[in-house]
Amino acid sequence: MAKELKELESRSVDYSQWYQDLVIKADLAENSAVRGCMVIKPYGYAIWEKIQRQLDDMFKETGHQNAYFPLFIPKSFLSREAEHVEGFAKECAVVTHHRLMKDPNGTGLVVDPDAKLEEELIVRPTSETIIWNTYKNWITSYRDLPILVNQWANVVRWEMRTRLFLRTTEFLWQEGHTAHATREEAEAEAQKMLEVYATFAEKFMAMPVIKGVKTATERFAGALDTYTIEAMMQDGKALQSGTSHFLGQNFAKAFDVTFVNKDNKQEYVWATSWGVSTRLMGALIMTHSDDNGLVLPPALAPFQVVIVPIYKNNEQLHAIDAKANQIMAKLKSLGISVKYDNTDNKKPGWKFAEYELKGVPVRLALGARDMENNTIEIARRDTLTKETRSIDGIESFIKDLLDEIQANIYKKALDYRNANIREVNSYEEFKVEIEKGGFLLCHWDGTPETEELVKNETKATIRCIPFEGDKTPGKCMVTGKPSARRVIFARAY
Repeated sequence: MAKELKELESRSVDYSQWYQDLVIKADLAENSAVRGCMVIKPYGYAIWEKIQRQLDDMFKETGHQNAYFPLFIPKSFLSREAEHVEGFAKECAVVTHHRLMKDPNGTGLVVDPDAKLEEELIVRPTSETIIWNTYKNWITSYRDLPILVNQWANVVRWEMRTRLFLRTTEFLWQEGHTAHATREEAEAEAQKMLEVYATFAEKFMAMPVIKGVKTATERFAGALDTYTIEAMMQDGKALQSGTSHFLGQNFAKAFDVTFVNKDNKQEYVWATSWGVSTRLMGALIMTHSDDNGLVLPPALAPFQVVIVPIYKNNEQLHAIDAKANQIMAKLKSLGISVKYDNTDNKKPGWKFAEYELKGVPVRLALGARDMENNTIEIARRDTLTKETRSIDGIESFIKDLLDEIQANIYKKALDYRNANIREVNSYEEFKVEIEKGGFLLCHWDGTPETEELVKNETKATIRCIPFEGDKTPGKCMVTGKPSARRVIFARAY
């Protein structure tokens, strides 16, 4: 394991390679035989399950129910909403046939030319079209509204350049799709769900985010408004970490979804959609981890505490086992997830390094001398510090310590982000500052032409128009034209 750690690239030398090394060496995921797709390994999936379980609870607390819709979408469905099809056309995987046959010219299989589909099917890149075609059958009156549905699913968006968790051809996500009787209800829903994402990111991921609205260029294909939470990674780049879309009546009109309102008049339904994906795994890694490996917030760690016994013989091990089981029972009674690793095929030092690499928040070491002194060694992953304490009352100490670690991880990320937000007033200054990374607060004239120029020349995009912050009017840093307020520019994943 010591050799494994030495092979983990330093963040300061090559951040991209550090990330790739860490995902693989911490047993989170690996590339699959299918180009651009990944295998999420058990430890990585355990973190995703924690994310999924917490978000699912939050969705249900806000009145949403889970459902499931087909993986395949008729091509004609995508064609009905012009902006939507334009936004996804280049990323679609298309099913054209439904059967294979033996190759008449030899061994192997070929596509049966007689099995061509009457209409091609698109492998789900997102589900607005298939869901709104379904909602047409569910909605006739205002009494049928609102519909508050969420789906946990996989999607496919064909990617040329992939990176584990951050950008893969197939990925896991949830997508909420709601239907409302009024514009006001739909807009309130879209903003409410953004708040859910922001709360989750900060409270559970310990990741500070900035809430805002996307520009017309950056918004979701087919949306009237896209709301976003943007996080800063340790290399100063932005990561879009959750979006919520006010879709207006675009999809209702495309699929003729109407209802009879309270005034007995026919009206189109108002819509939202919102989602987060396994990209959150990448955000979690890049926000907190260090050159020693993962640093996981206790709220999302697969196990929050690991106990490692240190012994010379079976007699010592049996005594340590008994004490460790008592400690485990007390910790579990407080809702703390704990693992006791008394496997005999790895030395304690190897285990220490492994759990450090995997980001376990608290490590407890219990040896024969500790048993004599009624003490235990406690190591924190966030600060890499150790202390020895009495075993008596250790469970309440650990509970408080986990809360302290969660808060400390958040504060560290918040301090880093705040130290890397800067105001920039000229384009010349912008070109220098963008190379340093971070979020740049700049005036922009509101035109897509200026936005595109900055993107082409600097690879920086407008991450959002923040809800909070300085709203003083000024002059665009590029054109000198009037600007309503500052927006956030950054390079992004």
